[in-house]
Amino acid sequence: MDSLTRHTDYGSTSLTEADVDPDPLVEFAAWLARAEEAGVYEPNAMVVGTVDADGRPSSRTVLLKGLDGEGFEFVTNYESRKGRALAANPAVSLLFPWYSLNRQVCVLGTAAPTSAEVSDAYFARRPRGARIAALASEQSRPVASRDELERRVRELEERYPEGAEVPRPEHWGGVRVVPREIEFWQGRTSRLHDRIRFTATSEQGAGALGWARERLQP
Repeated sequence: MDSLTRHTDYGSTSLTEADVDPDPLVEFAAWLARAEEAGVYEPNAMVVGTVDADGRPSSRTVLLKGLDGEGFEFVTNYESRKGRALAANPAVSLLFPWYSLNRQVCVLGTAAPTSAEVSDAYFARRPRGARIAALASEQSRPVASRDELERRVRELEERYPEGAEVPRPEHWGGVRVVPREIEFWQGRTSRLHDRIRFTATSEQGAGALGWARERLQP
């Protein structure tokens, strides 16, 4: 268990207020591009945190599928554990852990389902196998065995042969997260990390958010 006592020095790369764009979503896009350029494995992977109707928190890794000037998007089964939690409590956190760059971005926001048209577009982009899997899986619910799950897949593959349209299930679709806080974290030597947090202040027309920026202690 050497990892429990090992100390890793995160280096001297700094993050100052002058380094970041005044729009945190523009800055996030630049950080994501940097992670892609650096060859980070699954750079769009994020940990999504939810709290259900009974106040129980849960987290899981999900892939970011959409990004624009107003928010983040991912896809899910709306009847899954996270889907049911978000329906009961739309407060959500997103964490992008780019360990090899000594960087992370933390997002707090509010989630809501995307339109059916957006969900259709996301579903159409998925490989055929992933579309079949979305139909076969009652995500987060118990199943008797792996064999049972694979049997469902085979049945659906026969029903929708290669070239046939695989319909999007109504319970599967996009989720849009409108951020209220976005924090950029840069690891530094001696654990004196740099943390710059943006907090949404007001609407500025066309759905764009105004942002206040501040430095947090490590």
